Parts: sequence; structure tokens; C-alpha cells
Amino acid sequence: MRTDDSPSTTAFRGTTRPPAVDPVRWPDVAAPPRTSRARTAVAAAVVRRALERLPLRVRFADGTELGRGGPLLEVRRPRDFHARIGRNGLIGFGESYLAREWDAPDLVAVLTVLAAHAADLVPAPLQRLRGLWATRRPAAQRNSPDGSRENISHHYDLSNDLFALFLDETLSYSSGVFRALPAEWSLLADAQRRKIDRLLDLAEVREGTRVLEIGTGWGELALRAAARGARVTTLTLSHEQRDLARERIAAAGLADRIAVELCDYREAKGTYDAVVSVEMIEAVGAEFWPVYFRTLDARLAPGGRVALQAITMPHDRMLASGSTYTWIQKYIFPGGLLPSVEAVAEVVGEHTGLTVARRDGFGAHYAETLRLWRERFTERAAEVDALGFDETFRRMWTFYLAYSEAGFRSGYLDVQQYVFTKEESAR
Repeated sequence: MRTDDSPSTTAFRGTTRPPAVDPVRWPDVAAPPRTSRARTAVAAAVVRRALERLPLRVRFADGTELGRGGPLLEVRRPRDFHARIGRNGLIGFGESYLAREWDAPDLVAVLTVLAAHAADLVPAPLQRLRGLWATRRPAAQRNSPDGSRENISHHYDLSNDLFALFLDETLSYSSGVFRALPAEWSLLADAQRRKIDRLLDLAEVREGTRVLEIGTGWGELALRAAARGARVTTLTLSHEQRDLARERIAAAGLADRIAVELCDYREAKGTYDAVVSVEMIEAVGAEFWPVYFRTLDARLAPGGRVALQAITMPHDRMLASGSTYTWIQKYIFPGGLLPSVEAVAEVVGEHTGLTVARRDGFGAHYAETLRLWRERFTERAAEVDALGFDETFRRMWTFYLAYSEAGFRSGYLDVQQYVFTKEESAR
């Protein structure tokens, strides 16, 4: 049975069951994990302790309420909710949402509260024992050259048509830079072009500049760089993105200025006056951050500039969760990890001859970008269905966009534009 088309507001009452979840496509969502009553009870106690201190209103199926008031979180199937968290922590919390065991009329507001208190949701004694209870990241998600291809394909090769449903006409899948906030959908394409032009200005891209782009997306940055008269080599691991980027480049009459290569950043050759990379480092993995930045250094000609856009998280949280398997890694971005500002500075300083010349943060703009994407995705639910994505996928994608938006609204996440320079005398 299908309920409300908005995945973030769907609820079920009384004995009505939620729509069936495909157990083949969603094995860990279709049924809660088997776990002991004792473990479920411990999880319930930990959850209760965390929730009762938060500015939330948490309502359980029996009418019990917790919290200090605020956005509503409704727990429809408490035993399954606690069992999932007891077995899989925050992965279980996200899977419980996909299974419709809990819901929220304002999902972003609830997740923003949780993100703002991320550091103290788990009691300190359990935090110290994180290595014992937290799920470890699967070895298969390691971002080796072969692993990176698999990880990137998992997300970016879903369907170009899917991304086109909620992205603006530039097909930019990163934060825009708005003139003013809050923003309107009609302004998003301009905000994306402003973001790209700012990066190209920071990298001093002009007529004749040799540009290397690491992470093509669907080609908008390469198109705008070539329109300035630059020669662009752009790298991607996504077949879907490469094919559509080439179509867009050919349609713009710029195929003679842009080469789109299906290539890992570690395989890049040559030197360039400018290197640009937009929200690519998040897919690299901490193990390979030194390799990534050494590649930027090696590919950049003396006197050149790197312009980098990166999502960042607090350093202490990065250290605490660096080896932990997360809901985002399981369902959205396998192998992904956000760096901290401190980690970027440390890796660049220890492994390259680059100098951090500038860094600007604009996290509030990402929150607005994500809101616009989420609203657009929700509005076009029927078209998502028509592409063959089921209701659980729609709920997953809504949770991902809301979860990300909440991270920026709470200040837990930020997004930076960096400029790195290389001295003329460097060798």
C-alpha cells in the first residue's frame, strides 16, 4: 500500500503497517536484526538517557514522551527501533527510518538537533570503548584504485536522469554560493555558476591556462573554464558522468578545448598551470589523503595555483569516527570520509611543497543548496518512481539530503574553498 508521496512525512497509525520493503534490495531494512532482550534493553536505556536531555519532543507508540520540547520525533515501533540501534548504532538509527519505525513531521529539524549534540549523544564511557562496539568499515570499501572505481560507481552511476530530477540546469552536485540567504530555486543555477567562477578566479584561469580538473561531475566547471579560453583535462571514474559531460561539451562546441578522461587521479600525467577539484577529497579516504595532495603538487607547475572545494567536519569528531562504518558509507558514499581543516593543513604541510594561501568557509550556503535539492526531489517523487527507484530508495535519498542539510545547519559540517600555491622556484 502506498501512503503520502512525501517520504519525510509519511506516518502510519494504529495497527496499519508501512509499505512492504523489498528484502532482496534492502535486506538490512526489511527486518530488524535478531538481538537479545538484554542488548535491546541496554540500547533503550542509552537512547532514553540521550533523548531526554535534548530540545526534542520524542513520542513513543504507547504515548510516553521524552525530551525538553522542540521538533517532534515519533517512534512507531519502539522494540525494533531500539534493537536496530543496539545492534548497529547510528546505522541502525538510519535503517529504522527507512523501515518507517520512526518518523518526523520536520525531519531536518530533528536531525539538526541530533547533529548539534553529536559529540555527547553516546555516554563518555561508551565513547572510550568505541573500538569494541562500533562497526568497522569493510575492507572492500578501501579507496585503492580498483576500490575507488567501485565506490564512485555505486553513487554516481545510479542514473544521470535521477540526478537531473533534483539538480539545476548546470548539473552541479556541490554547494552553490548565493548572493543572499535564504535562497530560491530560481537562483540556484546562478549560485552554482558563481561558485565555479569564484574557483576559476582563485586559480587564475584565463586564456591559454592549462587546467587539470580532478572530479568532472557533469562537466559544468570544464565548460566554464574552456569558455575563458583555457585548455582543460578533466578526470572522472564515473562512466555515466563521462558520457553526459562529453555530450554537453560537444553541444557547446568546446570539444577541441576539453578532454574528459576515465582516469583515477593517481594516474594523471603532465603539469598544469591550475588544478581544480570540487568536493572530491571526501571520496579519497584518510589513508590516501597524502597521495591525493602529493598528486596535486606533482601535477601543478611552479607558480601555479590549486583551487579546492571541500566539506569539512570537526577534528575531534573526524578522529573519533575515522575508522567507524557509518550509514552514509553503507548506503550513499562507500569509502567516504570528511577531513577536518586541521587534517588538511597537516597533510599539505607534511607531504607537499604547497602553501595554503587562502581558505573561506560558507556552510550556510550548503544548507540552502541541500534544502532546494531535497524539496525538488520530494516534489518529483512520481518521476523518481518512473525511473524504477522504489519507495524505500526515495526515503533513503530524502534521509541523506536531510541528514546532510542538518549537518550544515547545526554547524557540525562546513564547506571550504582553498587556494594552494606553489613557488616559482619549486622543483
